Amino acid sequence: MKYIKLGTSDLKVSNICMGCMGFGEAGNGQHSWTVDETHSREIIRLGLESGINFFDTAPVYQNGTSEQFLGRALRDYTKRDEAVVATKFLPRSQADIEAGITGQKYIERMINKSLENLGMDYVDLYIYHMWDYNTPLYDIMEGLDNVVKAGKARYIGISNCYAYQLAKANAMAEKEGFSKFISVQSHYNLIFREEEREMAKLCREDEIAMTPYSPLAGGRLSKRPGETSKRLSEDSYARLKYDGTAEQDSIIINRAAELADKKGVSMTEISLAWLLKKSVIPVAGATAPKHIDGLAKAAELKLSDDETAYLEEPYIPHRLAGVMAQNNLESAKEKHIWFAPNR
Repeated sequence: MKYIKLGTSDLKVSNICMGCMGFGEAGNGQHSWTVDETHSREIIRLGLESGINFFDTAPVYQNGTSEQFLGRALRDYTKRDEAVVATKFLPRSQADIEAGITGQKYIERMINKSLENLGMDYVDLYIYHMWDYNTPLYDIMEGLDNVVKAGKARYIGISNCYAYQLAKANAMAEKEGFSKFISVQSHYNLIFREEEREMAKLCREDEIAMTPYSPLAGGRLSKRPGETSKRLSEDSYARLKYDGTAEQDSIIINRAAELADKKGVSMTEISLAWLLKKSVIPVAGATAPKHIDGLAKAAELKLSDDETAYLEEPYIPHRLAGVMAQNNLESAKEKHIWFAPNR
């Protein structure tokens, strides 16, 4: 495993982050493929032993039990200052808004709940999970700055946003003297590369770390054609994101399988190595001990420029799907252009 600084922070993280969305208490999760605490602990322990020190979770993952499982395992298997922990918060609900809960108060409540779940005094990275079109940006940035000043988070990050939103937020933070976003977590992998249009360029120029989720496209980039898994067959959200482009994506997936065979490695290693060549830190989920081996090996695999070009060549533009498709709709409403009459 290799270690790099996370953006402009002093956080030294493994170049692969363990995504903890697959950990959760039975009956509490929206995913049938989540794993219980006993198996979660084993996966976390093996991850630590392989050199992974960066972990990503959220209170929305299985009603907070993902945070609870992660916190207890880290307490038992490592020292607090040797792990880098990221968690998140979602936008205010309509009920929160109607109750008059301000953006600042809401963020304070959410970080306190996450710290309670994790059993920690602070998190290393607190992530704005999804753009809140119903809360002024100033309230969000001030609320996050309050969290940092209170010592409850060392740094802040953002997820599921557009490049202009990230640039706008950090410009406001700089103007007001607030904490700035040091990382962005968004949808980016070998078969979905839309972040290369603007976000990747912004991040390079401003030294913002990219920590993409779905690096294996819900298992599509780790399974050879014809292979299946419980997640591939039952993950409805991943199907929503990828089924519409399955035919064009299959060309790239076949090339990843071909290259994996040629190099004698797994497709997981190929797909993650491609992301690592882009100087990003993929957030890769693990729901079985064998997955850790693939993550560790991927961290050491190098792809040549010719191999990278071979994987990339068939790509064609994709429509936004999932969270960002909803984000696009909300953005249009905010600008009063959704179904606006011609003038």
